[in-house]
Amino acid sequence: MQAYPTCISKETISELPLAFFPGSIVVVDTPAQVENAVAFLSMQRIVGFDTETKPVFAKGKKNKVALMQIATEDVCFLFRLNTIGLPDVINDFMGNPAIKKIGLSLRDDFLMLRARNAALKTEGFIDLQDVAKTLGITDSSLQKIYALLFGEKISKSQRLSNWEATHLTTGQQNYAALDAYACLKIYRKLSAGNLVFVNDTDVVDEHE
Repeated sequence: MQAYPTCISKETISELPLAFFPGSIVVVDTPAQVENAVAFLSMQRIVGFDTETKPVFAKGKKNKVALMQIATEDVCFLFRLNTIGLPDVINDFMGNPAIKKIGLSLRDDFLMLRARNAALKTEGFIDLQDVAKTLGITDSSLQKIYALLFGEKISKSQRLSNWEATHLTTGQQNYAALDAYACLKIYRKLSAGNLVFVNDTDVVDEHE
């Protein structure tokens, strides 16, 4: 059984090697692409999930969620909601209880998505923060949980970039895909049942 700390410092994370998404990235911004992507995802049993919203720097202004990322082990689909909206075919997938959808801080994501579709369905979702708490993990951010388990750093350099841009940069695509994939990878690790968390601020040397 592998032992892991319950928390990790920013200083320790800064020294870790960068994480990356090892699969293919598919940008989805047309109705035909939506149909194809959802058809593929509907055959999966478990996926990672995340969203991105263009940051607001003016008081009192809010932007709608611009991007929704859904990842398997091998591919991540980036649904450009600012272009395609949140059509019924995506909503039906979101409401399919047979497919586990793993995210983090899902309440915030759901609130943002319901601004695009008030009838949003949310079945089969699992929040990593809830899973982490049951195991005694005190850090709740995706970056920290991933660093604890895998000894790698998720870069946040693209977090405040323009997610409504005409074309997403390679950096944006990689960042978005990794966040969704990381949720899936963390859940698989936590569900394995062969790890224990101890009250230690230092990351262990060995990561499985």
